[in-house]
Amino acid sequence: MTIDTVAELDGWLGDSAWSYAVGQISPTAEKLMRVTKECLDLGIKQAQPGNRLGDVTSAIQRHAESHGFGVVRDLLAHGIGRDLHEEPTYMHVGKPGKGPRIKEGMVFTIEPMITEGTYFMTIDPDGWTARTMDNKLAAQYEHTIAITSEGPQILTAQ
Repeated sequence: MTIDTVAELDGWLGDSAWSYAVGQISPTAEKLMRVTKECLDLGIKQAQPGNRLGDVTSAIQRHAESHGFGVVRDLLAHGIGRDLHEEPTYMHVGKPGKGPRIKEGMVFTIEPMITEGTYFMTIDPDGWTARTMDNKLAAQYEHTIAITSEGPQILTAQ
């Protein structure tokens, strides 16, 4: 189960998602959750001033696919500030050295959703609940980060 939350403080927003095991889970589910969290951490490490968003997304994609998992393309990460969805918007797949340059002062989410099977998604009639088209497992972890001269600062750390 993944819980995605948005918090507001003085008109500024933060967005975070976390996947949780409910009951006893399979070794595949455990691996999926571990690899997804590793993808988030690898993406954050690449979010350095001067790098490009493709450096972030390619690190995520390479790690997930090296473990046999898929990376959702239908749902996008995004800039965030006074509005929930700001520029840039981007998928968690890409090529190193491509995409917008990461600059000091940027604030955006890194939120890989990694799947056991297909990366194609469907949204339930509630307009919010996302599922894989093949109904296989998916996990997601998300942080909002600010880019500083020293690198990424996690604004939604627990």
